[in-house]
Amino acid sequence: MAILSKSISKDLTLIETNLFPWLSSKQSLRKREFEVWLGIGGNIGDTLRRFEHLIHFLKLQSDLRILESSPILRNPPFGYLQQPDFYNAVLRIATPLSPYQLLRRVQRVEHHFRRVRTFQDAPRTLDIDIIFYEDRVYNSLELTIPHRGWRERQSVLIPLKMMDKGSPNRWRL
Repeated sequence: MAILSKSISKDLTLIETNLFPWLSSKQSLRKREFEVWLGIGGNIGDTLRRFEHLIHFLKLQSDLRILESSPILRNPPFGYLQQPDFYNAVLRIATPLSPYQLLRRVQRVEHHFRRVRTFQDAPRTLDIDIIFYEDRVYNSLELTIPHRGWRERQSVLIPLKMMDKGSPNRWRL
């Protein structure tokens, strides 16, 4: 895996690999597909390799199509600070799944990559958040879209700004 890194501030580093950033040549949505932005993150083990494995794993899914990935951002943790830096990126995907079906799917993917939920903001192997689902708004105990706090998180804002399409028009940065 080839890696290029560029420091953008004292605490933030952009990292490029073979699959981050990446842009599909097939950008158009198919019938009954929705455009979704997923935030991915992790700070346990070889996170860069795990992100590469995640892309290959997601490409095997018949109901998820990766349209684009951002560069990876290495950034300090927030909330619980006594842990290693995080690596974060954003994926733009197309899917026919509903928001709740997609939530279940990403939770199964996290479990596949050995995510263990111990406490809020804890270290983790892989975290997948639904940042945007088209320009829809959901607010339930189980699911909030757009993702809470996305506007305050450099781990979301910087990768989004680096992407070809950015965020949906309604959520422009």
